[in-house]
Formats: sequence, C-alpha cells, structure tokens
Amino acid sequence: MTGTEVKQLIFAAGLKCWQVAELWGVNDSNFSRRLRKPFNESEVERLKAIIDQLSAQKETV
Repeated sequence: MTGTEVKQLIFAAGLKCWQVAELWGVNDSNFSRRLRKPFNESEVERLKAIIDQLSAQKETV
C-alpha cells in the first residue's frame, strides 16, 4: 500500500496523521517521511488496527 493510500485511510476515518504517528511510536515528521515508501502487509495491518482504535476512542468521546 502506498503512502497516499495510507493517508486516504487516515483521512477517511476523520483522523490526523499525527494521531496515527503517536500510536505508531514515531514523531509526526518521521511518519510523514515513512509515507514516501510503500507499506508491507504487516505494516498495513498495524495501521488499520491503530485507525480502528483511534476511531473507537473518537466515538466514545
């Protein structure tokens, strides 16, 4: 999955990249740099889990 596709997933969930970066365990700038390269399957699964987690938190607030 490309960085552009990852960003589309994040924005479609109503989230910001910095929120995902925080749970990913990196600074926002490092995450933005990471978006320049394709993500492998395990990274995509991890991203989707983070997005789901953040979306669930957003719904409860």
